[in-house]
Amino acid sequence: MNFGTSNFLFEILQAIWAVKKLWLLAGGVVILALALQVLTDLLNRKSRIRWFFSKKKILDLQRLTPSEFESYTAELFRALGYKTRVVGGVGDGGIDVEAEKDGVVHYIQCKKFITRQVSVGAVRDFYGAIADKLDGGKGYFITTNVFTLDAEKFAAEKPIELVDRFKLMDYLRLAKIDVSVGTASSVCPKCGGQLVERSGKFGRFLGCSNYPSVGISVWGHQSRLCSQR
Repeated sequence: MNFGTSNFLFEILQAIWAVKKLWLLAGGVVILALALQVLTDLLNRKSRIRWFFSKKKILDLQRLTPSEFESYTAELFRALGYKTRVVGGVGDGGIDVEAEKDGVVHYIQCKKFITRQVSVGAVRDFYGAIADKLDGGKGYFITTNVFTLDAEKFAAEKPIELVDRFKLMDYLRLAKIDVSVGTASSVCPKCGGQLVERSGKFGRFLGCSNYPSVGISVWGHQSRLCSQR
């Protein structure tokens, strides 16, 4: 074999190796694309699952009465580390729940809406109710639906955090709790707090979340003052 033939064979081998590298590169790209597709599908599936459970939770919240939603909100903020008090009702002055943390009081307005959006007028009225009360705290306007664009623009320049149904789900995940959604019987008849299931030496019972300060605990068919529990 002469020198020219050797060079020719060497060039052929180089060409084959170059083609092989291209095939390996192409195969790597295909594998990477498939891996990304699988990852994307898993993330989308997780998002769909989260969306499904979030939607179910929103629908559950929308079935509550306004007073139940106020108690639910108070329990949620209590799980987030606040001391809460339900003050909603006739003559509440636009404030449904007071939440205190580190000596600072925050004020919460709750709107259990299903199809209606929270208008800028409602947010403006809420700000008017808390403007003179704020002393380092802020207002939380919480709804089971959404806010209008004008409402969001108004609150952007105010010490008010708007919590729509999507952000409310984030709050629930942050609190790492699943506050049970029940009927009117889940509201403490004495203080308006949330009745939650507890364990005692006689078994499971419903107790006021504000116990032992105020409220009523219910065990079986008997009721007693929380302070006596």
